[in-house]
Amino acid sequence: MSKGRRRIWEGSEKQMCWFILAYLLLLALPCMGFLPNFWSRVLTLSWDSHTHQYITEQAILNVTLETLKGIKKHQGNHAEEQTRLGRGFWRAVGEVVKSNAAMDFLSSTRSDPVYHFDSERVDSAMVVLRQFWTQTLLSVRAKEYQSARHSLGQLFHSLQDFYSHSNWVEMGQYSIYLHLLQPEEPAIPVAREDTPTCMECFSATCRNNLLPRLTHTQQDTQLLTTGYFSTFPPKPQGKCSHGGILDSGRYMGAKGGINKDSTSPLFSPHHYLHVEAATLATEATLTVLRDLRDTVGHKAFLRLFSVKQAPALVFVMDTTGSMFEEITAARLRAHSIIQSRANSPQQPGTFLLVPFHDPAVGPVYETDDPYQFMQHMEKLMALGGGDEPEMCLSAIQLALTHSPPLSEIFVFTDASPKDAHLFDAVKALTLEKQSKVTFLLTEDHNYTTEIRGKRRRRRKRRSRGPLSPDRFSLYSSLSSLSGGLTIFTTNSDIHKVSTIVEDNTAADKVTLLHVESAQELMSSHSFRVDSSVKSVTLHVTGILIECILTNPSDQSQSLLSDQGPLAELERFKGLYRISLLPPILQGQWEVHAKSDGHLTFNVIGDSSVDFLYYFATVTNETHPGLARVEGSPVAGVPAFVVLAVTGLVPDEEASFSHVMLLGAQGETLQKVKLNSSSSSSFSSSYSVDELVGWVDSVPSVPFCIRLTGQDGRGNKLERVSTEMVQPTHVQIQVLSVPRLVPGHSTVVDFDILNHGPARLFSLSMDDDCGYLDKRGPHRFHVAEQGSFHDQVNLHTPATAQAGATVTLTLTVRALDSTDSNYAVAYLTVVPPDPDTSPPSCSAAGGQSTCPSICNESSWSVSLVVSDRGRSGLAALQLQKGEGILTLFLSPPSTEEILSSVDAQPGRNQQQAIREKTSSGGRNHHHHHHKARLEKGDSPLNVSEWVLGSSQPLWVKYTSSCCSAQAELLVWDTAGNMKRCQLMPGQQIKLRNRSRETSGTGRITLTGVFFLLLGLLCSTLL
Repeated sequence: MSKGRRRIWEGSEKQMCWFILAYLLLLALPCMGFLPNFWSRVLTLSWDSHTHQYITEQAILNVTLETLKGIKKHQGNHAEEQTRLGRGFWRAVGEVVKSNAAMDFLSSTRSDPVYHFDSERVDSAMVVLRQFWTQTLLSVRAKEYQSARHSLGQLFHSLQDFYSHSNWVEMGQYSIYLHLLQPEEPAIPVAREDTPTCMECFSATCRNNLLPRLTHTQQDTQLLTTGYFSTFPPKPQGKCSHGGILDSGRYMGAKGGINKDSTSPLFSPHHYLHVEAATLATEATLTVLRDLRDTVGHKAFLRLFSVKQAPALVFVMDTTGSMFEEITAARLRAHSIIQSRANSPQQPGTFLLVPFHDPAVGPVYETDDPYQFMQHMEKLMALGGGDEPEMCLSAIQLALTHSPPLSEIFVFTDASPKDAHLFDAVKALTLEKQSKVTFLLTEDHNYTTEIRGKRRRRRKRRSRGPLSPDRFSLYSSLSSLSGGLTIFTTNSDIHKVSTIVEDNTAADKVTLLHVESAQELMSSHSFRVDSSVKSVTLHVTGILIECILTNPSDQSQSLLSDQGPLAELERFKGLYRISLLPPILQGQWEVHAKSDGHLTFNVIGDSSVDFLYYFATVTNETHPGLARVEGSPVAGVPAFVVLAVTGLVPDEEASFSHVMLLGAQGETLQKVKLNSSSSSSFSSSYSVDELVGWVDSVPSVPFCIRLTGQDGRGNKLERVSTEMVQPTHVQIQVLSVPRLVPGHSTVVDFDILNHGPARLFSLSMDDDCGYLDKRGPHRFHVAEQGSFHDQVNLHTPATAQAGATVTLTLTVRALDSTDSNYAVAYLTVVPPDPDTSPPSCSAAGGQSTCPSICNESSWSVSLVVSDRGRSGLAALQLQKGEGILTLFLSPPSTEEILSSVDAQPGRNQQQAIREKTSSGGRNHHHHHHKARLEKGDSPLNVSEWVLGSSQPLWVKYTSSCCSAQAELLVWDTAGNMKRCQLMPGQQIKLRNRSRETSGTGRITLTGVFFLLLGLLCSTLL
């Protein structure tokens, strides 16, 4: 959250006020770590505290913009760059933040000191921290970006907690503790169990309560300690407590505490050091992100956060013999999309193809190279036939597993699903990823078998019995709940109907209206065009008898009979495509339609302004804050809805007053007020606006969300989230997400929570790799308002690839009602004993005398580069510095060392260095496998040079004294990276970062506490 978000809750009702006051008065459970998210600051009345959410968001944003600037040498406005980061970027950042906050909310992690650097479990916590780093690296290298974001969020939480829970700040440290993630860096010993660390403190603010040795600035006498949290593990006498009114162990000797979680003395005894701790936590987070970027490469780093990624193009293709026209249409659309993106500044995005041909499904073809995808599409053939049902849902499941969130998935088929048992799992993945599924069916569900045989004589399908008229109902249900469409068309029209693929996968598409109408009724629907919307397209599926479009000036056009100035209609079998003609008036447009059956309206426009949302509930298990609701929300109970508005231009004001919860046919179910929002009151470096609304009672029927606000000129602005929220009375809570080890079995525990009467449930489990021992379904009984604990077992084969992700889907369904819910967990395969030791750089000599006039001399340094682990060296790159790096396979001779530079006085010293070292060209090895690198060169692969894991390389760096610093990056084949800092005066100085400006400073809000209480009490009165 931005520091500028200091607005008081608006539109508060008595119920809400009583809720907050009661909550603040009755909170009595422990709290640990920086506060999880923005709402924690409200609940603890510490408005200027830095939260895990704020630290994480700011760090990711800063390093992302820094990376973009480094790639493109961009010198423009950061705010403009940020506006174009896209909805996918903020969705990815939200996943990291969610995983970070979940460490305080999950029962498996919230009270375990090793995840929070509590109770002096520093060594164990460092092991876990390094495991998170290894897991993140493995996942990114395997292109399993969702898993990587999950482990990265966990890493950030533990890392940030160290600076809040330890005495690192009190020791006068002004730089981060490198040893936490780099074992070769110097370590500070942890106080022994029998060593007292704190003195008694009898006030809310504890100053100087650490014993003198715990605040020493001399490194040889320093000791590390962290506060003991609650009553487990037991705190030895004389140890420091975590502290604050929520720590039940704060009265045990030594009384008091040392946490710096917030700026409130009620919650943090060392509140006066909160900003210092948050600054170091931010610097540590930035360092991890930069190390990750330099380890995996800039391209992979940007893909990890979905930066400027074009929408994914995902095809699920039936390849049986009757599908020739459909395959041709998909091929043409793919070619057109690829051509249109050729000159786009965006990254090309993901291209995914999942073929299915009964009984085979797959294999999945995935690439980010558009031309390779096109070549693969050209090879796709329609062959053979089969029974009328096909394994379509299995193919969709694969597509959802491999595609990024927020994808548009297009299914081409003319057969009903043979694998209906997978519907719940596919539905779960669709909702979890917020992806849309659209079906293009070249089969009319109203045709009889006899008629179909006459009209499509070439069809080779066979049916073992009468075909049900509702055999495509699962497709319609899936498209409806995801916000997609189901289009019944013909072979002759499939080429034109497939234009919907291009319409929906263009960049910056937003939804202005998505609604379904009842059969054979006249229906009226409205949508609003604002100043940020550049073009508008309407898609209508079904059969229209009459359709009238009215613009904001009350001018109308009958679309089926007239050619008018408002819109152009293209009519295909099963689809009406309506394009508004320029100039498009701003304001409210209306569509009046009469149908001969079911209609679906979908209105999309070009705009950067969009939103993301999730539901949340207040938690006070170990931390006050808002915990995201996993799966569908519970019907009939209160909840918060949290929205992030993306794509706002910081220089333009915009405010959002409320959201409407809309039923499937567009009817209003509930109006939810939001806190006020104006981008001008935010930090200028922020372009995402987080809003919160209080839902008195979650509706009991499916609904979507429409966001309403206005721009700086007072014009209304609306956006619609197309997926249908599925309220329920049952929940699944996954209690832990363990790692998978090849050759071993793993248990995943979970609880089923019944929010309704006593009844029977059915549970199904599924995974995309076949590791589950059993899949169900199996039945069980849960008492009224009761719970049921269960677990699933997965066996990971010894051949499983490190970094691979297994997607586990759990779905539960009540047998006496439509209540159902889901949970999706991503489990990463990690080798049993991964190599986590980075390479090393050690000094081997050098010349480092630099006169006051820098251009008259040069400096050099020689070093030995080797791998500390068992993997062996992989690559080297000169990241910074204007000199020349020379590599030798064997120790260089004296002649080679001397000839690598010949100091020549004068202003062209650097050019002389280059000339002396340029024989044979760079990046080419000669005798002794010698090579030369400069800044800007790609990483040099040296794995073939090094015959054994312990074989070193010899390196000499030479530079003009006018360029006094350099940085060498060294990787091993396991992906571990080492930064070697080179400078004159010191032959080699291994990485020693000083504190950088991170933009995080203390915030002062005078009187906010009393203002909040005054507003609440006045409302109550």
